[in-house]
Amino acid sequence: MKNTVSIEIALPRETVVNLLADSAHLPKWLRGLVLHEPLSGAHGQVGTKSRVVMQMGKQKIECTETITRREPADLRGIPTGSVVHFDREIVGEGMWSAVRDRLTEAGPEMTLWVSESEYRFSGLLMRLVGLLMPGAFRKQSQQHEK
Repeated sequence: MKNTVSIEIALPRETVVNLLADSAHLPKWLRGLVLHEPLSGAHGQVGTKSRVVMQMGKQKIECTETITRREPADLRGIPTGSVVHFDREIVGEGMWSAVRDRLTEAGPEMTLWVSESEYRFSGLLMRLVGLLMPGAFRKQSQQHEK
């Protein structure tokens, strides 16, 4: 299952990118985040693996996140017109997900954030959830952007 959501943010792209890259701000845009701790590597850097615990309703979900792409690596002085990429894979019990975030300038004080998510389910229960509630995954992605 795949979905794409986007939002325009009334801040310069470099400001948005640096807020997203700062681990102190994760709870502000990842609703339901209980814990995000690096297991190896430095937060936000390619190859870093982190333990992630999310609260969704009454259920806690634990996953492992791996950063697969961050371009440019240095988020200071990003050239005008370039696209910033943040990609990650998330693996949990019965679920695999890839998230590809793209941040572009939509104007001098405006950023367009496009997030593509792909989900694959391996367990029977998770496959049923994916089939019966596909809108829940899109809604969760939209909440994270807002």
